Amino acid sequence: MFTIDSADAAGDTDALDDHSFLFSSAHHDLLSIPLPPENAESTLGLKAAGANVIPFSSFDHLVYEQYNESGPSSVQYGDLNDVSEIGGSHISSKDEGDGSTSTSNGYTNGIRYSHAPSSHSHSHSHSHSNGRRIHHDEGLDIRTEANRQFKFNGSSPASEQSTANLVHVMGSLNKISSPIKPNPQLDGVGSSFSSSKKSPRLVLHGPHLSTTPELSQSQESSFNNTHTSHNSPTKKKVLEFRARSSIPSSLSPEEFARQGILAAYSSRLNPFALHPGEYRLLREHISYSQVTIYLNIRNAILRLWTKNPLVSVTVEEAVGCAKESRFFSMAKVAYYWLMRNGYINFGCVEVSNTAGSIPRMKAKAGRRRTVVVIGAGMSGLGCARQLEGLFAQFGDRWTSEGERPPKVIVLEGRGRVGGRVYSHPLRNQADGTLPYGLRCTAEMGAQIVTGFEHGNPMNAIIRGQLAIPYHALRDNTVLYDHDGKIVEKSQDILVEKLYNDILERASIYRNKPMPLRTVEGDRSLIGFGRDPSGDGGAMISTLEDSGAPITAIGISVKAATEDKPSSGVEKLAGRAYLLTSGLNSSMSAVEAAKAMGWQPRESIAETQSLDLDPIARASDHPTLGQTMDEAIRQYQDILRLTPRDMRLLNWHHANLEYANAVNVNQLSLSGWDQDIGNEFEGEHSEVVGGYQQVPRGLWQCPTKLDVRFNCAVESIRYNLDSGDHTKAVSIQCRNGEVFEADKLVITTPLGVLKEGSVAFDPPLPAWKTGAIERLGFGLLNKVILVYETPFWETHRDMFGLLNEAEVSESLDQKDYASRRGRFYLFWNCIKTSGRPMLVALMAGNAASQTESSDNDTLINEVTGRLAKMFAPITVPLPSETIITRWNKDPFARGSYSYVGPLTQPGDYDVMAQSHGPLHFAGEATCGTHPATAHGAYLSGLRAASEVVDSIIGPIKVPHPLVERKTKSEPILTPTSASGKHKLEDDMVQQQARNVRQVRSEDYEASVIGAILNEIGERPIKPGRAGVNPFLLYTKDFWHTCKAECDKARKRATGDSNAKASKTEIRTALGQMWRNASAETKEPYLAQTQSAREITAASTAEFKERVASWDREASRIRQEYAQNNPPPGSNSGMFTGRTAIECGGGRRTRKAMP
Repeated sequence: MFTIDSADAAGDTDALDDHSFLFSSAHHDLLSIPLPPENAESTLGLKAAGANVIPFSSFDHLVYEQYNESGPSSVQYGDLNDVSEIGGSHISSKDEGDGSTSTSNGYTNGIRYSHAPSSHSHSHSHSHSNGRRIHHDEGLDIRTEANRQFKFNGSSPASEQSTANLVHVMGSLNKISSPIKPNPQLDGVGSSFSSSKKSPRLVLHGPHLSTTPELSQSQESSFNNTHTSHNSPTKKKVLEFRARSSIPSSLSPEEFARQGILAAYSSRLNPFALHPGEYRLLREHISYSQVTIYLNIRNAILRLWTKNPLVSVTVEEAVGCAKESRFFSMAKVAYYWLMRNGYINFGCVEVSNTAGSIPRMKAKAGRRRTVVVIGAGMSGLGCARQLEGLFAQFGDRWTSEGERPPKVIVLEGRGRVGGRVYSHPLRNQADGTLPYGLRCTAEMGAQIVTGFEHGNPMNAIIRGQLAIPYHALRDNTVLYDHDGKIVEKSQDILVEKLYNDILERASIYRNKPMPLRTVEGDRSLIGFGRDPSGDGGAMISTLEDSGAPITAIGISVKAATEDKPSSGVEKLAGRAYLLTSGLNSSMSAVEAAKAMGWQPRESIAETQSLDLDPIARASDHPTLGQTMDEAIRQYQDILRLTPRDMRLLNWHHANLEYANAVNVNQLSLSGWDQDIGNEFEGEHSEVVGGYQQVPRGLWQCPTKLDVRFNCAVESIRYNLDSGDHTKAVSIQCRNGEVFEADKLVITTPLGVLKEGSVAFDPPLPAWKTGAIERLGFGLLNKVILVYETPFWETHRDMFGLLNEAEVSESLDQKDYASRRGRFYLFWNCIKTSGRPMLVALMAGNAASQTESSDNDTLINEVTGRLAKMFAPITVPLPSETIITRWNKDPFARGSYSYVGPLTQPGDYDVMAQSHGPLHFAGEATCGTHPATAHGAYLSGLRAASEVVDSIIGPIKVPHPLVERKTKSEPILTPTSASGKHKLEDDMVQQQARNVRQVRSEDYEASVIGAILNEIGERPIKPGRAGVNPFLLYTKDFWHTCKAECDKARKRATGDSNAKASKTEIRTALGQMWRNASAETKEPYLAQTQSAREITAASTAEFKERVASWDREASRIRQEYAQNNPPPGSNSGMFTGRTAIECGGGRRTRKAMP
């Protein structure tokens, strides 16, 4: 029997979970052969900085790239010596967290410190005194023990001025040694914190910059006072709002709009339409033309956040996105909506604390509300962190009424944070190849970041705030047959196409999503960054309720319904399964098979297809597995499928079972992919050194959350009718502690709720328990194998293994169900763990079999399978093994949720719905991103928003939201003679200014004329080629495909006049393109490449011409100013620049500074 010895876990207190039934570990005494550490950096495979990146004007050198999938990963590891999660006690049992003595990097008793482990001390005071931020000296310096400087985006940070306040990496996220005790002399601002020379350090200097680097220094100084620590309330001050203060004058309106549009897409929002929540909030307050203005402001606010997620966006900066002062109220509404709903100012970021002193007359005898969060996983920590941020930003709401802002307490049953995100430290840390400060770990649970782009909140947290390194996975999967032979690539591709076709045909039975009501703005104006000339008119609600025709700026605009996407991509194990709306099922199976490259049997009619209706309608609750298995059986009548083809098809079944944590025969046919279309984009990645660094960061940064460990909840008593002076919830823990709260957020996994181990008094209502029962909670387990030296191809990130049927060489689909997920996929984790490690997945039925199998049997079996795959190499027994058994963990009872046959549409939303003072979060409450760590985190943001709404109420929209546009005129009713003279003087001065302005414009026009007469217009930048090979293919084959689709539609409907829709034709063309041979695609790909090369050459030529033109224009300007001094100039020199010299058009005639 294999046992766990906590002494082997690198001395880490949370190295082993308290519950040995979760996983087991085996250690074999083999000779330790360390890998060469000098090659550690090269073997990491971190993403390099892309050549074409959009710089962050306020954070140019940080390796966080929001707009470019090829953006670099982080190579800054920060200070990674951490205080271990506490095993037997919580941080503090007091009401206030200030009394606790934190011994970790970051904040101690309200003062923030950072390490400076050099031979001399450095002063790093990030704290605040009297509401003012104390800044560093100039410069940015990041070094390691070897005094090596990492380059950000190709430049050395030490040679550049700091452009952001990168303080949040100081949280100790990945511990490898004993806690570092603080210096007892650290009792004030500006004290130094010294540690060992070997420790990596983060040394930051430079003035704090806001998210609007375009502001002048005077404007900036007025904003700095708003960025304060949670622990340091600011004094109430008058906010200063300035129109356009957050709109950089150096950017053209089109470029500014483009960045805002990208920021919206990067925040899971449609840049051209209101979010349904915004629509419900604003429909009674704005007109259709004002929707465009609102969206321009909202996108600009998102731009501020995405360009620098290390600094929170303030209300002053948000209001500065408005172009006129009468839109200030609209900008505030957009800001508070984005902030409350977790689109900005989320994660490990320091936010403004508006809480002031409590007036003595309003003090309510120490009244303070309490919010308790159950669970310190991704959802619980994300919710608690967001609540603390929102309570700080709305602090004045409570202090003005004589209350202190609510406190947040997190109850965790385990002795660690992370929940199902758990990076188990390996026994041998000495021979790891990771950079200093990162420990060698194995991922017990969550492992993959499924793309950073298109709105993944992990993008801002992992890459933008915590600067955690990650490894981008490569799509280089190779498959081995059960006998160890490599499967030919051609056969692999052929079977994968067939599997995709079967999956698409099954998708016609999916539930149709309910449309969400929203309103679009003017896409053209938003794209050019312009507001409509007229913004009046009736409110949206008035026009919609009356049914009257709607016009905006002369353009007919209809209230749109934002439909849920009907297609998406499932990217798993390096395979991309394209799921469409199933319209390609109109193509016969024989035609589809031929298009894929299969050769049908003789005497099979061209029109023969699959008939899945009988199996799909045979039950009230059909499953995906039954339907797809029937499709495979019918394809066997059409094609000559071999036993290897069957093993390949079932490997893809196992891959689908890994994605859903359950056998495909337990997935709902109509709803298994209800989250389709919400996938993030970009390469899938793994966190170097352990995914658990993310929940640790949420726990530690920017201040330490009050997490009470080993507080497993036994029962919850709640009152739906509690008053203002009584706590609505009482939480009883198994250790005897009792916590009372005004609001409770429950992030307990669905498996625990299903088990009923937490008692509710009164019981939860039937609508809630019904959803708990109907949703499925699946299981995935892992067999982790650690070796001294690798024997596999280390350049591959993963490789698959086909499993034999229970009956050898069987062609019966049923014979494959029980074994297909057994060791079906191996992850190569050398680059992320620092040790030669393989992680074998046990999916589907194999996951349940793992729970009851002994360790020896599993290890011997997997060793035998690997020996066949890599023969004649001798495969040794692993030096360390860990086997997960998540179903036995009383705090999980499984892995993640899935849509079972009995699940009803909307059950995920029902799971998320609050009940009185009880709020719910967790991946099983996030219908758009279930079964994911980022989905759990997003649910925590949503729950935090609901809690705040329940306490302070929804956002109050002022009426009118937009003031009427009026012309400012001088007041002609002075109250005294002196006032009359002053008014006359002001009018004279204004007239003089107008005369000077006219002269300046006339002089500028003459300068422009001189430039244009001599060298002509400034060269125009060539447009992008925009050539897409698929679009070229579509142009050539549109009519051919349309004719075939029309025939299929006529056969399907029996109507001789039936026509295929454009969507059907586009979908069919997409299928044709995917199935097209390389020879067919080659001319289109070549044409695209040629267009790109021409564009690159044109761009290079344009840059040379512009540089030459600018030089000549500067010369002409200087000569003209010498020969024709501007009116009223004493120097005889005109030092400004005309608009045309800055790239402006003829219509832009204002002189530039």
